[in-house]
Amino acid sequence: MITRIYFLSIAFIFMSMTASVAQEWQELKGEHFIAYFTQEQRFAKEALDKAEGYYRRIASDLGYPRYKEFWLWDKRVKIYIYLDHTSYIKATGQPEWSQGMADYKNKQIASFSGSRGFLESILPHEVAHLIFRDFVGFVGEIPLWLDEGVAQWAEEAKRKDMKSTAKEFYEKGGLLSIEDMMKLDIRNIKDKNLVHIRPARTKKGDMAALFLSPDNLIATYYLQSVSLVGFLIEKYGSDRFAEFCRQLRDGKKLEEALKFAYPTYIRNLKELEDRWREYVEKGD
Repeated sequence: MITRIYFLSIAFIFMSMTASVAQEWQELKGEHFIAYFTQEQRFAKEALDKAEGYYRRIASDLGYPRYKEFWLWDKRVKIYIYLDHTSYIKATGQPEWSQGMADYKNKQIASFSGSRGFLESILPHEVAHLIFRDFVGFVGEIPLWLDEGVAQWAEEAKRKDMKSTAKEFYEKGGLLSIEDMMKLDIRNIKDKNLVHIRPARTKKGDMAALFLSPDNLIATYYLQSVSLVGFLIEKYGSDRFAEFCRQLRDGKKLEEALKFAYPTYIRNLKELEDRWREYVEKGD
């Protein structure tokens, strides 16, 4: 069964965080984060401790070097913990289903005390987005699947289910082609009544077509995104993955970055898909 995906927009405004209730905030300071809260100190402390642990693990997993003054002192990420769900929704303008959110450019995360899924799922997801974007920036042509794959890979508890589900899709010929994923922007999928016809490959490598509802297309896309990132990190190591991202940051196209970081293994999209499908089939 596909695990739930938290699909969050980055276009958030935190005016109410710093204005209307600014006088009520108390703070707890960590090395890389500052947690702001009103009455829910225990939850805020737990969020702060977990965020620091996620920071260390995610940066290590991605192979990113520790920059001087990176997320230290006045550059620390701010975590806002609202008293309850109602306060959080009112302040952030998020939809009723939202349990947490992030503003990547301003390096802020928000949730509320007792938020289900925030500490173990949403928090590492958003910390990974922040670390990734701090490293690659917002200028280069970074594929959406890479950004979202990195964030989902940070949800460590879901990796085993992700691998088994990706293998199930592979066995049934239900995986999108990577070339198609490069063209897709699932953020623009809004009409829930459409049926999407997408190119795919069977287990034997023959060309096929998938007929997917919008929800299934989005779920498949996110599943493959995290599977691709997991493949690159587990198969070839964090250092090569960091080099791949560094080349994208510095302006290289995807195939150029692949060829630079994985010269004897992956030199184009076809080889990326072939090697990735071998990884998925093993399901290790």
